[in-house]
Amino acid sequence: MNLPIVVMGVSGSGKTTLGQALAQALGRPFIEGDRLHPPANLAKMASGIALTDEDRRPFLDNVAQALRAAPGPAVASCSALKRVYRDRLRTVAGRILFVMSRLTRAELEQRMARRSGHFMPASLLESQLATLEPPEADEDALLIDGALALEDQVAHLLAALAARER
Repeated sequence: MNLPIVVMGVSGSGKTTLGQALAQALGRPFIEGDRLHPPANLAKMASGIALTDEDRRPFLDNVAQALRAAPGPAVASCSALKRVYRDRLRTVAGRILFVMSRLTRAELEQRMARRSGHFMPASLLESQLATLEPPEADEDALLIDGALALEDQVAHLLAALAARER
């Protein structure tokens, strides 16, 4: 499967961890979406203020441009919470496979409570969950159980990717 892959989901869902592991397993470059936020977005989130659709536009464009500029299909982390956000990524970068880890609110809260030094406070989880529109049947997407061990998530995704190529 030679499509770029975006590991999507709310904060605390493990986008970066899974994205890095999947990129390594596939021998692809990894693009850390959090590094592509404009400074104003990072400051806003760090202050506990949820981003608006307008705030997200330059971020989504940055992620899409990074995918397009990558030397071959890359794996990126990006929240891509709404379908319109995923559509915006596809408009610039072309066809994309989205991967989303499914986790309970309690699991997400525990993960966010355990991490330190991240710009996204746990107080914004509620707004992210309210914004989340899981991928629809007509979107290229794979859903994975985020409670599985990382190695198992990657193994399941590799098997699903291989099955799509058959």
